Amino acid sequence: MADSIVQNVSSAPGKGKTIALWVLQVLMAAVFLVGAAPRSLELFETIGVGQWFRYVTGGLEIVGGIVLLIPGMAAFAAALLACIMVGAILTHLTVLHTSPTGPVALLAVLAIILWGRWNQIARRLGYRTWL
Repeated sequence: MADSIVQNVSSAPGKGKTIALWVLQVLMAAVFLVGAAPRSLELFETIGVGQWFRYVTGGLEIVGGIVLLIPGMAAFAAALLACIMVGAILTHLTVLHTSPTGPVALLAVLAIILWGRWNQIARRLGYRTWL
């Protein structure tokens, strides 16, 4: 009996996708939770928006990193963090005139999470899920 239950669970459709998404979510949570703290004072001075923006950005990254780990909420966190990464990419290109390689890589992983967890947003908006 127990063996048949284990077989049914291990052969469930989408289990590999779910595991892969959780691995990505944990990795991204670690990146944003650890990376939010050591923001450079000089970087935000160069951008010219003041230190308050450093606190707002860091706070949003910490919230996003935490919410990535809450079942059923990862898509919302990925969307929030993706918006921050779009802003970072634009800042690198237009203000800092440096390569946005880091934010682009993070945005790509966040897009994968958002795509994989899109049904979470659809459910909250009252749409039937198709994935």
